[in-house]
Order: sequence, then C-alpha cells, then structure tokens
Amino acid sequence: MLGEMTQFVLETVGAWGYWGIFIMMAIESSFVPFPSEVVLIPAGYLVQQGEMNLVWVMLAAFMGSMVGAWVNYLLAMSLGRKFLYRYGHYFLMPPHTLDKLERFFKTHGAVSTFTGRLIPGIRQLISIPAGFSRMNWAVFSLYTFLGAGLWSVLLIGLGYLLGDNQEAIAAYTKELVWGAIAFVAVVLATYYYWHKKRKKMTDNH
Repeated sequence: MLGEMTQFVLETVGAWGYWGIFIMMAIESSFVPFPSEVVLIPAGYLVQQGEMNLVWVMLAAFMGSMVGAWVNYLLAMSLGRKFLYRYGHYFLMPPHTLDKLERFFKTHGAVSTFTGRLIPGIRQLISIPAGFSRMNWAVFSLYTFLGAGLWSVLLIGLGYLLGDNQEAIAAYTKELVWGAIAFVAVVLATYYYWHKKRKKMTDNH
C-alpha cells in the first residue's frame, strides 16, 4: 500500500515538485473525495528520506487545503443558495429548513468548521454549509486552517515516523482516525457545555 502511494507521490512530485502536493491537496479539499492519507503519508516518508523539505511539504499541504476549501465555500455562497432556495424542497430542504441551517452555522460555524476538517468524509463537505450561510470569510479561513493544518501535520508525522512500515501505517492510520473522532467528540461536548452556560448567564442578565 505504501509503495503504491509513495510511487504516486513520487511521480507527481517528480513532474510538479511541491506544486504536486499543493494541487492534490486542493483537489482533495474541494469536491473530489479521495483520502488525504494518499498524499501526505508518502510525503512524510519522502521527508524522512531526505527527498523533500518538511517546511515546504507542510506549506504546500496547508495552502492546498485552504484553496480547495475556498472553492467549495465560494461555490456554495454564489450558486448553492440560489439552487437550494429554488429546488431545495425536492430534496426535503424547504426554505425554512435552509434558514435554520443558516442560523445554526452563523452561531456555531467556527467549531463546526474546525471539527469537521478532522472527520473523514466530512472535511470536504463542511465548507458547503459555511458558504451557504455566508459565514464570515476570515473566521471560516482561520478555523479551516487550524483543522486542516492539524490533520496535515498528523499525517505527515505518521509517514515520517513510520517510514516504509506498511503494516504499522495501516494500523496507526485507523487509530489516528478514531483518535480524531474522539478528539472531536470531546471538543463538541466542551463547546456545548460552554455555550449552554454562556447562554444561561446571558438570560439571567
């Protein structure tokens, strides 16, 4: 598995250098759902081998993730709203449901964006409700960077530390995913408690 992934990265990087990682991560972060593990674990391995520079790999991964997220955000903000308000009732999303989604994301968009970037299968999609609800672009960018950055560092570190040990990579990748899900659960529980306590204090005043 690692051999195939590494070969894929080697061929891409051989043609485009760090731009290859940037382009692949931009695609992964936008509308093509392929796992970022395919790109970043081999990239970490190549860093360990001295074939690539760690700082430039991380920069390419971070910026690629941001560009892909911005694409989804802008498409949802411009085209998504018009489409869903016109045809959403065909998908069980009438205007009042869309309005609730928009209000929810305006209130809880920061934590939703950060945690969503850590969950496989959701990280690409979380930018869509953010764009639809017209979430503040700077806030969206900040929490996307934090979530995508954390995930990228973990995957690059995994490839760097485990090298070409394919069995260990397969095992630790699963543990990493479950660890991320557990971390998200703790963050959301803490946020829920904090938000509920803050709302209660506001109501009392």
